[in-house]
Amino acid sequence: MFNVDYKNLRLSFNDFREFNDKDIPQYGEYCLVELKTGDYTAGGWHPSGNGDTATGYFLRGTADTVNSEDVARWHPLDRYDLTKSLEEEGINWIDIGRDEEEGDRNVQFEGFKSILDRKYPKNEQFCLLIMKDGSLAAGRWNKWKRKAGGEFVYSSAMSSYSSNKVWAWTPLSVDEFFAMELEREKERKLEKKLNKNPVADPELFKYGMDINVYYEKALEKLLKEFDWATITMMKKVTPVWQIAALKGKYVFGYIEKSYYDDSDIVNPWTEGSTADEFIDYLCKYTHNMVEQSNPKGKFKFGTDINVYLEKAFNNVKKDYHWLDKNMLKKTFQYDIQKVDGDFEFVIRNWNEKKFFVYNVESAEQFIERVEENYKSTALMANERVSSYEPKFGHIEIHGWNLESYVFHKLKSGDYMVSVTAGDRVTGGSRDFFITPYCFEAKDYEEFLDRYLEIVPDYSFGLGKDELLPDKDLKKFLGY
Repeated sequence: MFNVDYKNLRLSFNDFREFNDKDIPQYGEYCLVELKTGDYTAGGWHPSGNGDTATGYFLRGTADTVNSEDVARWHPLDRYDLTKSLEEEGINWIDIGRDEEEGDRNVQFEGFKSILDRKYPKNEQFCLLIMKDGSLAAGRWNKWKRKAGGEFVYSSAMSSYSSNKVWAWTPLSVDEFFAMELEREKERKLEKKLNKNPVADPELFKYGMDINVYYEKALEKLLKEFDWATITMMKKVTPVWQIAALKGKYVFGYIEKSYYDDSDIVNPWTEGSTADEFIDYLCKYTHNMVEQSNPKGKFKFGTDINVYLEKAFNNVKKDYHWLDKNMLKKTFQYDIQKVDGDFEFVIRNWNEKKFFVYNVESAEQFIERVEENYKSTALMANERVSSYEPKFGHIEIHGWNLESYVFHKLKSGDYMVSVTAGDRVTGGSRDFFITPYCFEAKDYEEFLDRYLEIVPDYSFGLGKDELLPDKDLKKFLGY
């Protein structure tokens, strides 16, 4: 690699320009930026308006900008290649920009570290970078949550430099994002210190420090109303309550993972101050789930999964007449199994072995969900043999633009329609089967009345006014 010792290296930036209308960076140019506060950061220049004036912002990352009104001076970064200087032994000073130093235009950076030595910045720290190709850059350190290392984010959409492309780094000034991270780190350290020996309020934990004891006491009350209640049913309500340490005290709480560093965040129960009040709260918290988990209603047709699947198959077969059970071998698979002592509907992908609990409230709801899966499977198995796309202008639907609306004739002789809508960022498509009931209509107008109950104009863009005059569509549909 390079022969220079980065530990003793100093970079002298000698080409700072006053930030004004007469001297501004090129659009997108990445610059070292001196703020009016005397702090240093970096970013890519994004002018506003026609770009002729020094108004706009320097982009450092997604939703991470520096407004032009806060900038005093700027210095080009990505115009320089330090390769030749870094390849020479004994160099500890490199001038960036002009050869001469003019007054206070010169700014120096040192204290470089290397990730090769497992020296990482602190999370959210914005750094000046010397890349392995000899170029200069900058970025905010984004620490990976579940393994060592990270990346330097430098632009929007998490555009980043992989750490293995960086030769050396040194921190720039503390900004608001890094300051917040330092405060969070301070709070985490204090919390860890306080929680070394947490105390327990005797009124709050008079039944001990096992959360299951409190669930069991709540269960005793629920059993008076629901003789089928179990703790398994109660714990289907998430998040599940625990006993955890918070600010040096034990609390009833639930735990979430921090978005920033994957650490545990304890959310305390705050609706009372005694053990019995918490038990009453558990009853209220789990009441609806237990009520909906009555096995007599949920498994009203018994615990043989084939009974439920047969009902779903027969219901779908009425309209999707080409459906056969061979088509269902490579779709979701279902079963009824005991999970923690309670019967549950479970589901798995056809090519996987592990089942997962399929949370439904009733036998009818389970059958309806299976039917939706079978309908989708049937449509995918029925080849499209021809299509017709009605002409339409610009149509906006609840903030989305109608992009595609296509009728398809299927190999079985049936019809479906595919609708796609979206905006500049996202979008979605849906397929709708046109049921035989629609084609039982006496004429095309009545057909559309029935069809628009499936694909209503207020949701999907085209209505009777647009479709009724379309003679080619009428002919395509067999009228």
